[in-house]
Amino acid sequence: MPLSPGESPGFLLWHATLRWQRDITTALGPLGLTHVQFVLLACTWWLNEQGEHPNQLAVARQAGTDVKMTSQVLRTLEDKGLLARETDPADTRAKRLRVTTAGAELAPRAIEAVEGVDAEFFGPVAVDDAVGLLRRLAHPEA
Repeated sequence: MPLSPGESPGFLLWHATLRWQRDITTALGPLGLTHVQFVLLACTWWLNEQGEHPNQLAVARQAGTDVKMTSQVLRTLEDKGLLARETDPADTRAKRLRVTTAGAELAPRAIEAVEGVDAEFFGPVAVDDAVGLLRRLAHPEA
């Protein structure tokens, strides 16, 4: 017998995800970023902060995004002046990514906004419990 919608983990996850995404969109709107732009900017910024100069593939892997879509969004971030794509001296076909001064100023503000949404959204659940469950769901092979 099928589960009722209120008993279906997948259906509840769907609704929770939609609510979370709406909250993230609302928080990022004043900063001029979409959710995917935020994720790719934040990943590039974080990798740069670690001393890395990643290429598009490395950022896509870090973010868990499709490489072609990543390339398109990175181009948009470049057009907005938030990151620069520079030719890799070791491979002229590859582009290394560097967050610009404007991107480096925006990324921490955007991260703070998103972390605020996360804190409120996941507030009813202990952080360790939420992270543990989500880690298992995101990486079931681990």
